[in-house]
Amino acid sequence: MASPYCEQAKPPRRLRALGKIAAAFALVVTGWLALVIVLTFGTSPGRSMAVIGPQAQALAAIAKADGLVLSSNAYVTVARSNAADFVSRLYASGALLVLDAEQAGGCNGLATKRS
Repeated sequence: MASPYCEQAKPPRRLRALGKIAAAFALVVTGWLALVIVLTFGTSPGRSMAVIGPQAQALAAIAKADGLVLSSNAYVTVARSNAADFVSRLYASGALLVLDAEQAGGCNGLATKRS
């Protein structure tokens, strides 16, 4: 006969449902981020890239990758280069995360047009 002290209590049904929802949400966000990162490698030369990470590390990676810094703050630095392999060079130079700045949030580092 099994001891009642050894049985594990099952979590309530509502808690299990929340766990499934959280797991599904995490899976969707991870998939979306992976897709965005992969698509960044196919961007055309001359587009603005957002380098996510500490400012000093991002600036060093951009300098090593022969890029031009358009704007910079604590954790997002926007840069541009006409090199076709700019994203690969940024990662090789130590960038933590590189996203297409225009797709990620609409920022391209250029002055807005006045009408």
